[in-house]
Amino acid sequence: MSARRLENAKILIVDDDPDVLESIEAALESEGALTMTAMDGNEGVDLCLAHGPDLVVLDMMLPSRSGFLVLERIKGREDSPMVIMVTANSGKRHQAYAESLGVDGYLLKPFPLEHLLDKAAELMRRRAEESRA
Repeated sequence: MSARRLENAKILIVDDDPDVLESIEAALESEGALTMTAMDGNEGVDLCLAHGPDLVVLDMMLPSRSGFLVLERIKGREDSPMVIMVTANSGKRHQAYAESLGVDGYLLKPFPLEHLLDKAAELMRRRAEESRA
């Protein structure tokens, strides 16, 4: 068996669709990630600030606090997690705004889970390289 690409990475998944949440969680755990989940923006911020995940998989459209407002709250600190935003909204303005807030990856739904795993593994490698530099 090959090494799991996300072994012991702490990953928070924030999505209000239980089916999407469950499938992303199962895919990440299959690669060795330690996952936490939240179904709304406020819970996502609280978990992120309390547990300091390495990576957040963040839906753009969430109840109580949008993915953009979550991003504003959790990025820009020295210990900020990497963030992959996932959305069904294909507008370029939304992607540009997310990038201006510091998002590290942006995936349009529906996407193959393998794309998410590849992006997560790439970001965890980059984070490890930055911490060694």
